[in-house]
Amino acid sequence: MKRWVSTVAAAGLVATGLALGAPTAASGGGKPGDDLLERWAHDTWVSLDAMSDETTGLPSDNITGDLTTVGAYTSPTNIGGYLWSTVTARDLGIISADEARERMATTLETLGTLERNDASGMYYNWYDPATGATLTTWPDSGDPVHPFLSTVDNGWLASGLRIVREAEPALAAQADALYDSMDFSAFFNPEGAPGLHAGTNRGGFWEVPPPDCSAEAPMYNGSGETVYYTCHHYDTTVSESRIATYLGIANGEIPPTALSGTHRTMPPGCDWDWQEQLPTGEYRTYDGFQVWEGVYSYAGMDFVPTWGGSMFEALMPDLLVPEAKWGPRSWRLNHPITVAVHEHHGLADAGYGYWGFSPASNPFGGYSEYGVDIAGMRSDGYFSDAEHTDVDIDHPGCTAGTNPDPEYGDGVVTPHAAFLALPYDRGGAIDNLRRIETELGAYGRGGFYDSVAVRSGTIAERYLSLDQSMIMAAIGNELTGDTLKDYFVDRDMEKLLRPAMRQLVFESSWGDRGQPER
Repeated sequence: MKRWVSTVAAAGLVATGLALGAPTAASGGGKPGDDLLERWAHDTWVSLDAMSDETTGLPSDNITGDLTTVGAYTSPTNIGGYLWSTVTARDLGIISADEARERMATTLETLGTLERNDASGMYYNWYDPATGATLTTWPDSGDPVHPFLSTVDNGWLASGLRIVREAEPALAAQADALYDSMDFSAFFNPEGAPGLHAGTNRGGFWEVPPPDCSAEAPMYNGSGETVYYTCHHYDTTVSESRIATYLGIANGEIPPTALSGTHRTMPPGCDWDWQEQLPTGEYRTYDGFQVWEGVYSYAGMDFVPTWGGSMFEALMPDLLVPEAKWGPRSWRLNHPITVAVHEHHGLADAGYGYWGFSPASNPFGGYSEYGVDIAGMRSDGYFSDAEHTDVDIDHPGCTAGTNPDPEYGDGVVTPHAAFLALPYDRGGAIDNLRRIETELGAYGRGGFYDSVAVRSGTIAERYLSLDQSMIMAAIGNELTGDTLKDYFVDRDMEKLLRPAMRQLVFESSWGDRGQPER
């Protein structure tokens, strides 16, 4: 794989890890902690630079901690994240404007040549980053790959294209043409999921019958092509998949009422006893669609949960969409409470001393889903420790819990999750990350390693493109005043999406705790 010789490398900064106080767009008398954020951004870019192919402009999915061995596959999410990371690196002064433009131009040129679904314009889920070929065999194992078109992954790629077209005028037409060719109505089932009548996105589709469960149907965009949709829908509200819903609404491809087509929690009552908690809440009606506005409770706080209890499900879309601003009675409450839930779990309940839990590399090998189990709808976790300690609390009137007061083991914290918390507890996030670096040593030439088990000190010495791009976006927003959101949002998006978000009313509450001082 050929790689870029970036201006960072040319300046010798890769070898030194970049000293504090190096010149960036954010330097010069900022807030306490800006110097750390700047250094972390520079080092994070080093790993993203090492993952990117000079010929195709495509990032690999991952790279080893010594920055020598890259994965032989990439996804639309990786590509979208690389595009906004390149814009962020330019805006922070890490690379020059010329280098950023050249990098993005190479990526856009390759995107124009990649094989994709003609009837929707959507991209397949796995490509070879060195050649751009669609993968039909998994590089590591030789197992067959059944080409799949993912709703959420195409959402993140389209997000990167939106940012490029606003951030780099010289590439606007090229990025716009690619973006306009992607039709998100192809994923949107207007009949909705069971119990959800406002319409809901499927998880994606195959072009030929897969060995997995699938539902054969004409493509929802009216193209006439028959495809094989996933049996599941993206039917939970607090999910990273909502980025595709936002884009479909902004493009006028799906109705704004789609925001009423997902569960806040599963409905109340013993018929839904399988979920992690029995929710409280009330029914509300939006544009003729009734929604159960349910919440879970933890440490005195009420919040709308994610499926697995992870930070990236809750906060990744907030990197690009001004959710707290546009949802004053929903996201503005729920996001900081989600951060507080992670903090309480890591620092108090589980006693790890650190916090931030999201799917990431497993320190003991492979990949695992991490989260705060009691804060997710999935009854058997995402777990916060290596032992997969499952919380099972009482469901009054339905079933008794089998493990209401668990003892946690070797907690696994994922640095990118803490970076996502920057807008809602900047001081707490920076202190947590500083200690993960200095006390746990989960840091290398390319920034924070992907995860660390806090009690054994076992580190996943690997970098994932997705997680590094979330870190770049979070730091970039913090140091530049949410520039990525400014690039992402245009007048059409605000006109169509903001009113639909403004009317939402979650039951989220700080309860007896009261909103903390930040």
